[in-house]
Amino acid sequence: MAPLRPRDPAAAIRAVLVGEAPGPRGADQSGIPFFGDRAGKPLYAALAEAGVLSWVGDPTGVKWDGAALTHAGVVPVVSHVVLTNAFDRCPTDDGQTFRAPSRDERESPDNLRRLRTDIEGAMQHGADRVCCLGKVAASVVLLLELPITVHALPHPSAQGLLTSAPDRGKGARMADLEAAWVRNLAALLR
Repeated sequence: MAPLRPRDPAAAIRAVLVGEAPGPRGADQSGIPFFGDRAGKPLYAALAEAGVLSWVGDPTGVKWDGAALTHAGVVPVVSHVVLTNAFDRCPTDDGQTFRAPSRDERESPDNLRRLRTDIEGAMQHGADRVCCLGKVAASVVLLLELPITVHALPHPSAQGLLTSAPDRGKGARMADLEAAWVRNLAALLR
């Protein structure tokens, strides 16, 4: 899957966002990183809060699902950021289930070369930070040893947010954890 970049190829870039891998019912269906994935909903909320997202079409009322969004003609348009994944395709081919990409898949020379190209291309346009969504994404980006600041955020899934919360989220409301995550990422993107 190709990264989501600003439409203007000469546009200045602030940050690269790196997820784990496209989900089977979201990005794998839409062809756009994080778009329609469960984890993509808070990500796109953070992009909007940071002022780096606009839309072709209106996502309001459309099910947050890659195929549904694409069928409705909804397309995200980003500025100043590039979105990509530590592994560029859904590791399963059935369109229904997800498994984390294996270490061999993530660390294959071809995959590392692809991710390095994505990040270095953004660096050539001014990117000075990589925001990794989850431990898997961070581990792959750190292998590249690039001269760029790496921010490792929790994965925006329920498991990622609860695992990283104080007392593993005991007594916390999921909506509050997600809202805090959105604010934190938006602040990194400004």
